[in-house]
Amino acid sequence: DVQLQASGGGLVQAGGSLRLSCTASGIRVDDYGIMWFRQAPGKEREGVLCISRIAGTRYWADSLKGRFTISSDNAKNTVYLQMNSLEPEDTAVYYCGARAGPYCSGLPHYWGQGTLVTVSS
Repeated sequence: DVQLQASGGGLVQAGGSLRLSCTASGIRVDDYGIMWFRQAPGKEREGVLCISRIAGTRYWADSLKGRFTISSDNAKNTVYLQMNSLEPEDTAVYYCGARAGPYCSGLPHYWGQGTLVTVSS
C-alpha cells in the first residue's frame, strides 16, 4: 500500500522556522512529483511547492519565494519543506501528495494525512 507520512509540524513563534518531512512507503519519491499543500482554518486548500525529477521545483505562490524551499533525499525516500520567517498567515495543516508522471501539474494521486503548523504572533 502507498502511504505518505507528513511530520514536523508544531507551534512556532512568528519569525521562526520549521522543517516538514514527507516520507513515502510503497513508492519512490524520485518517481513522483511530491507536492506540498496547505489549508488554513476556514480557507480552501492551496498549493505551496512541488519537486519532481522532470519539473524541478515549482512555486504556486510568489510570496513564498525566499522563505520556503523544498528538497529531496532519495536515500531516505523523503521530501522536506523548509519554512523560514514564518508568519501567522502560514498557520495551516500542511499536506504532502504524490503525482505520477512525475509531474508538478495537476493533483496528487496519493495524499498524506497532513501535519499542523501553528505560528503565533
